[in-house]
Amino acid sequence: MAWEVIGVIDTDGDCAEWTFPAEPGAVRAARAAVRGQLHGWDLDCLADLAALLVSELVTNSLRHATGPIGVRLVRPGALDDTLRVEVSDPLPDPPRERVANPEDESGRGLQLVAGSSRRWGTRPGRSGKTVWFELAVPG
Repeated sequence: MAWEVIGVIDTDGDCAEWTFPAEPGAVRAARAAVRGQLHGWDLDCLADLAALLVSELVTNSLRHATGPIGVRLVRPGALDDTLRVEVSDPLPDPPRERVANPEDESGRGLQLVAGSSRRWGTRPGRSGKTVWFELAVPG
């Protein structure tokens, strides 16, 4: 059965999307897929940061959701300088940014996304949510 990425917004750019089972290997697989696609689009300059942020969001989905995890990349169109990255899961509750204490082993993922991306946010879907972020493509 095909799984639809939740809350998808149509765009003019090229898209690539994947669905991963909610299993620990999903983080590694999502990172590899993102790196490979960005290499194919000649956007290697964004690969490390995009893979790191996708890792954080997929990890959040693994901790809180039980269903499949969708990852979608939207390559900038001709007049756009923004890469959009989306991570979807079937849990409807939006993630909450929190302040982690120095001794905490988790709780910094959304802070990392917020501090490293041009913009980020969440949007509900018919069954779940999508967390997205945008990275500036160097000119």
